[in-house]
Amino acid sequence: MNNISSHNNHPSAYSLKGQRAQLIKGAIDIIPLCLAVLPWGILAGSMAIQSGLDVWQSLGMSAIIFAGAAQLVTLSMLISGANVFSIIITIFFLTSQHFIYGLTLREFVTQLKLKYRLPIGFLLTDELFALSVPKVREQALTVSYLIGAGLTFYLFWVLVSGVGIWLAASVPDLAKYHLDFSIIATFITIVVPMIKNLSTLAGGLFSLLLSAVLTLAQVEGAIVIAGIGGMAFAVTVAHWLPKPAEESV
Repeated sequence: MNNISSHNNHPSAYSLKGQRAQLIKGAIDIIPLCLAVLPWGILAGSMAIQSGLDVWQSLGMSAIIFAGAAQLVTLSMLISGANVFSIIITIFFLTSQHFIYGLTLREFVTQLKLKYRLPIGFLLTDELFALSVPKVREQALTVSYLIGAGLTFYLFWVLVSGVGIWLAASVPDLAKYHLDFSIIATFITIVVPMIKNLSTLAGGLFSLLLSAVLTLAQVEGAIVIAGIGGMAFAVTVAHWLPKPAEESV
């Protein structure tokens, strides 16, 4: 049995035609999220040039690292003169949500061959994870869908980063256009549909308020602290809430 379709019981999923259909569907489904990160990608490319990297180093950063938030934070810290150790620690905590992504998709991914697991691991972003979760619940996730969505997003990211690199040399003071607002818009698009219960809503609001307070207080690592605090608060609220009565068998 082909591992590409191990979680889809429809007969067409085992055929080349079914795989191609899933590939195309994934590419189409990710397009709205691609458009949402358009300013973000441009900002990443332009900031790379502003930080002192040349054109190929800047493009290589987007092609190899492929992590918008990590790239922007790394570049900001480079510009501010931060040392390598500080950057590594910050990025580790900033991207730690990928551990959760991996655990969530573990049941699906562990059944796949290494040649499928490696590209999925590389292409797994916040956006791809957001698309995957509903399909995991429906047991309708396929490798073709993941590759189609992930590869489309990857190519789009590298392309718009290239546009940012070009604009950095053409448009003066690009930062004054506040393209970084797209970061907020993107995460709102990802987070809001995933709020399914009161504890998740409470944790999200707590993170939002705490990050605002810590940022105003100029506390370093405000986003990381707020994220961890929000998760802890969500768990606490879930513990306080009454548990639904178990249905009798």
